[in-house]
Amino acid sequence: MNNKERMDLAGWASDFARKKGASEVAVSISRSRSVQVEVREQRIETIRESTDNNLSLQIYRDKKFSSHSTNNLQKGQLERFISEAVEATAYLSPDEDRSLPDPSLYPDDLSTDLGLTDPQHGTVSPEFRVQRAMETEQMIRDGNVGAEVLSVSARFNDNASEGVRVHSNGFMGETSTTSFSTGATLSVMDQGARPSGAFFAGSRFLHELPPANDIAERTVFDTVRQLGQSQAPSGRYVMIIDNRVAGNIIFRLFQPLSARNIQQRNSYLIDMIGQPIASEQLTIIDDPFIRGGLGSRLFDGEGIAAQKRTIIDKGVLKTYLIDNYYGRKLDMTPNGGSTSNIIMGYGNRNQEQIIASQDKAILITSFSGGNANSTTGDFSFGIAGQLIENGKIVRAVNEMNISGNMKNLWKQLVETGNDPFPYSSLQSPTMVFADVDFSGL
Repeated sequence: MNNKERMDLAGWASDFARKKGASEVAVSISRSRSVQVEVREQRIETIRESTDNNLSLQIYRDKKFSSHSTNNLQKGQLERFISEAVEATAYLSPDEDRSLPDPSLYPDDLSTDLGLTDPQHGTVSPEFRVQRAMETEQMIRDGNVGAEVLSVSARFNDNASEGVRVHSNGFMGETSTTSFSTGATLSVMDQGARPSGAFFAGSRFLHELPPANDIAERTVFDTVRQLGQSQAPSGRYVMIIDNRVAGNIIFRLFQPLSARNIQQRNSYLIDMIGQPIASEQLTIIDDPFIRGGLGSRLFDGEGIAAQKRTIIDKGVLKTYLIDNYYGRKLDMTPNGGSTSNIIMGYGNRNQEQIIASQDKAILITSFSGGNANSTTGDFSFGIAGQLIENGKIVRAVNEMNISGNMKNLWKQLVETGNDPFPYSSLQSPTMVFADVDFSGL
């Protein structure tokens, strides 16, 4: 079934649901095929291939709402499925804010090609996937680890998906995407401890993935720099967050920005539009129109037109993440309740230059658990990384915690690097925060 056939089927399903008593209907039909290969000790450990065909049905009936899904796309079976879905919705409680988005929010033009598919995807063979993972794993074993190797694994994944979305009040859109990811993990024995390192990268296009030797070198580097781990003394340090893991902090900021948390009073950022919530070093832009971007799109999961938006501009909060339902409750115009590609304000120095300028700091290279309260802003995370003294990394640290309040932490941001991580929809740079509380020895 191609997208034209899916569009026809979705239109039929919408019309049929209306005939059965639905006031409004949203229908999504999609197909996704993914393949994952993982090798360990030059042996194939996992080959997983899955193909998923799905029809998702959202029923609005007299201000009542329900959601249903099935992988059966035969009209004869769908008639019963849709009829029962519409009938079941009648028993729910009404909610005045349950409605499809206003048609004015839908995109005017869906002809733009964002370059989200790799034409070479169909030529990727099982042999290539296995060979790529095998090469990466062997290169790691051949690397200069400097410790007893306990385990090495390497992966190669790829995915292709296409689908359509139809709303009974006029929206019709389709998508087609590909993606690839590759990476590896390495675990070693080090004085009774078992530090492990990893490196993973993703892209829409196969040729944009880093080569096997690059993945291997970065995995070995990430592991070797953890040798000799121990706690550092408790105290306040300059905190440097590696660009690969900065998302652990950034995504915690998006939680209190969601319209749902604002409406339910579960956010410390209520009534903060137009107010400074961070230092001037923080700028966050959501850009769905980056060609080939892993988060690029012309419309979101509700059919609302994608738009480039500045979420935070030099520390000042510009907008919340507003979906259709909670936008109605807040009397705010929906702008998309989720993010696409995140780009940020970038500085003038890379991580190496930033480290060289520090008298005493801790570079965080991984997070291990923890939590952040979107209502109060309080947070606590386990971390591991590198102790920096006089501009040089002196040893690895682990089993330490950082704690504080997000309202203060973002105002302690003093620098961002010029090194956004390119293999993710979140292109975060190295980030530097002053006077962060670390607990260790």
